[in-house]
Amino acid sequence: MKKLLLLAPVALALAACGSSGPTQDASQPMVFVTSARTTADITECLESRLSRVRASSVGGATELAVGSDSNTAYFVTLTPVNSGSQIKVMRPANAPDDPPEPEMRFDIARCAT
Repeated sequence: MKKLLLLAPVALALAACGSSGPTQDASQPMVFVTSARTTADITECLESRLSRVRASSVGGATELAVGSDSNTAYFVTLTPVNSGSQIKVMRPANAPDDPPEPEMRFDIARCAT
């Protein structure tokens, strides 16, 4: 029951960031949430759940590119904040659906809690 209660805020936040289909604005984050976990913990979790993840550091933030080298499906920015990390997921226009968006949202939610 405790796990369910811990997942509820993140799940609600991710549901609120729902895709509106092909007309979704690629300049708006697909997901934008805050987590109590550190950027290193979230990075390790996402790398263990997703294939083809490339990590880099930019200033104090960690950037993850998810997808093949030539066709990135998602860009994840993890920024440290006082209480943990801020997670922003962007999806380029016409990006491939690999991994599928529902799977990506689930993995973000799982790694954020």
